[in-house]
Amino acid sequence: MRLRTYLTVIKTLITIVGPTAVGKTALAIEIAKTFNTAIISADSRQFYREMAIGTAKPSKEELDAAPHFFIDSLSVLDDYSAGDFEKDALATLNQLFRNNDCVVMAGGSGLFVNAVCEGLDELPRPLPGVRERLNESFKENGLPFLQEELKRKDPVYYEEVDIHNPQRIIRALEVYESTGKPFSSFRKDRSNPRPFRILKIGLNTERSLLYNRINRRVDNMMEEGLLEEVKTLLPYRERPPLLTVGYAELFDYLDGKYSLADAIDKIKQHTRQFAKRQITWFKKDPNTHWFEPTQTAEIIRFITNQLK
Repeated sequence: MRLRTYLTVIKTLITIVGPTAVGKTALAIEIAKTFNTAIISADSRQFYREMAIGTAKPSKEELDAAPHFFIDSLSVLDDYSAGDFEKDALATLNQLFRNNDCVVMAGGSGLFVNAVCEGLDELPRPLPGVRERLNESFKENGLPFLQEELKRKDPVYYEEVDIHNPQRIIRALEVYESTGKPFSSFRKDRSNPRPFRILKIGLNTERSLLYNRINRRVDNMMEEGLLEEVKTLLPYRERPPLLTVGYAELFDYLDGKYSLADAIDKIKQHTRQFAKRQITWFKKDPNTHWFEPTQTAEIIRFITNQLK
């Protein structure tokens, strides 16, 4: 009797994480081209088709280099959460894995990356009226007031969250006001099992080099017409995707709160702060393999060996 041996191919999600402007898009494209596969964007702001320049969305040439999913998939008028992304991304992966042994996911939105890789925390339902009160406080007292509230009530999450995103801060404060416990205390001890393997690649570099890249990117965005893009979005400025770095500062400039030069400086400063928090978030995962953005060849070899 002949004994047959069957080889089961393990489907693998190659996840590229790291701070903004470090080079995740370029690396994801090289990996996708090498392994003839597709890319899922986990940059939550690149979902919105009206936001192009300020989100450093891939160029047409980059989009043509490999199939991309979740780029320009929504309007700023749409309500979309990390939970929605978890469901949609898993369904997309299920389809892609039918013809691909590996798929690439790239992005710096830690919450959205975690949603796909591990599943989301089960948070308690907020008490009635809490969110409305916090939204009113945001309008009356501004973002710095909410930032200080979060720093006092949940210093752990304060060090990780994008503190220039009021929706994230309001959500964390909503949990605290409803339960008396910090948002960070509701983290899961175990992740939801996935029917595929996850290989996490982290990109990072020396702080001064990263900050120089961020500053140059902001200057390039302004040259490409970011201010004009922001002007077209004025009617929608209260929508959550636009309450973020690069847009909020220019809305304030258009309101006359400070000069254009000051607004640009604030975008650079806030982006650098956001990058620092991204690094803090991703560095907490011991399963991430870290490389310099210049080590593309080494990363490809590492992935090839892992896939074997």
